[in-house]
Amino acid sequence: MVAIGLSANAVARIRFAVSCLWEVVASVRVLRHPSGHVVHVPWVDKVRPRLVDAGLMEGLLWRLIPAEPRYLPDFLTPPPDGLTPDLDTELAVLRATPPEVVRAHLDLYEDVHTGVVQDLYADPEAGLRRLADEITEYWRIAIAADWPRIRVLLGAEVHSRSRVLAENGAAVLLDNLHQRVRWRGDGLSITQPYCSAADAPHGGGIVLIPSVFVWPSVLSVWTGDSPQLAFPAQGAATLWEGPARASEALSAVIGRGRAQLLVEMRAPVSTTELARRTGMSASGVSQHLAALRAAGLVTAHRDGKAILNTRTTVAEALLAAAVC
Repeated sequence: MVAIGLSANAVARIRFAVSCLWEVVASVRVLRHPSGHVVHVPWVDKVRPRLVDAGLMEGLLWRLIPAEPRYLPDFLTPPPDGLTPDLDTELAVLRATPPEVVRAHLDLYEDVHTGVVQDLYADPEAGLRRLADEITEYWRIAIAADWPRIRVLLGAEVHSRSRVLAENGAAVLLDNLHQRVRWRGDGLSITQPYCSAADAPHGGGIVLIPSVFVWPSVLSVWTGDSPQLAFPAQGAATLWEGPARASEALSAVIGRGRAQLLVEMRAPVSTTELARRTGMSASGVSQHLAALRAAGLVTAHRDGKAILNTRTTVAEALLAAAVC
């Protein structure tokens, strides 16, 4: 159990961010232990052979990220700037990590004196360049194709959590991030074995990072001025699921196409993604969504350039009744 004292200033400075590097790090852990991340097994089955062929499951990135719950070097996940993730920008920050920081983090690592990790310790600047190149290739093979849909889901999670923060305050937000995370009046407790953390610094707030691949756990970094907590984004499993079917009863009432769209909105989703999942044209999806919004079954909000569609509580009740 980790208990982190939070000053009023730290609570007031809570912010959200989305990070490419967090997805890289968390997804490597998924590859190391797929049975502990069952919702991602379809993704593992798809990308593992490609990564093996590219030699990326033997390189520096693979060696630096051990299976849970062993220590994950904190320099791999520098604090992201905001809600517009950019891998090249994050890699530039990674490459600029001071050598003394790299070595200090590696001193906590179990296998620092073996192979490529020892090379990184001996020459951090060259090692970080090699690591950044491996991450770029890993991203291209394992994540890039799915990133547009992942990005939409992460944006929807930020929108949802931000609304909780606005309506209920920081205590409710923090207490409902994950079953391992609890707000205790003047601090945050995280059920995280083999981990310790200092109180959050007075000058910085916590960076909350929704992640697809961190499911079903949480990951945290409490070093530096910006503590980070990566938590699972809701609806992560929908990324790899096949199309679901609407019930015949619901289809008879509102039409098969509209019923199918409601079923697919298990998490906020863009019009383009709904068209991909259902096989409908984008214009056809838009027409159905307009009718569903007019009926009070769907709401929409903007996330960057995308419009995300979400089922209302009325739609949830309708779907629940249709399967009873």
